[in-house]
Amino acid sequence: MSFLYNIAPHLQSLQGELLKCMKQTFQMLFISGTIAFFFGLILGVLLIVTKKHGLMQNPIVYKFLDKAIDIIRSIPFIILMVLLIPVSRAIVGTGSGVTGSYVALIGGTVPFFARQIEAVLSDVDYGLIEASEAMGFGPWEIIFSVYLKESIPGITRVTMITFVSLIGITAIAGAIGAGGLGDFGIRYGHQMGYRDMIWITVAIILLIITVFQGIGNIIIRKTTH
Repeated sequence: MSFLYNIAPHLQSLQGELLKCMKQTFQMLFISGTIAFFFGLILGVLLIVTKKHGLMQNPIVYKFLDKAIDIIRSIPFIILMVLLIPVSRAIVGTGSGVTGSYVALIGGTVPFFARQIEAVLSDVDYGLIEASEAMGFGPWEIIFSVYLKESIPGITRVTMITFVSLIGITAIAGAIGAGGLGDFGIRYGHQMGYRDMIWITVAIILLIITVFQGIGNIIIRKTTH
């Protein structure tokens, strides 16, 4: 630890606050990331199966989802977060802090991830879909046994991309009052001029991304045919 204190002299007095902010960031990543993963996966599947020539072709549903996703994706996250404050208050009881950031983080991540999932699922060999239909598989069986099963490496890859994006928007959320490493970096690194704390914050974020990408790469290697 003495080596760290030498290169980051303010760390010793701020390590308690840093650990608190790290915990807040992990909390935001885990809760909002898990919810966004499932909602994004569901929306991505719906986009594929309801589009023209899809398993459950439904132009009305597809056009609604397609336009809604495009509209939400076009809104800068910092503006989206402000717009969703009333929604956050209605759902979780607050529009500020870590808890108040969940709705905005999910809202900012789901459309991006859904598009990524749509792109991955669209690469599934259509011959497999036709073969499954010929064997009498129903739509739900095809979704789980063909689309999702065959796309595990691709889904893992886009999950890693989305995770990096989510870390970025948690930092933005922190900078405007949600807590976490973004808040720590702004308060101590920028406002108080502790440059060593900016580098510590960046190093921690890079470490989180590296570990997550390492896990993702292992999954991709084990599931690639």
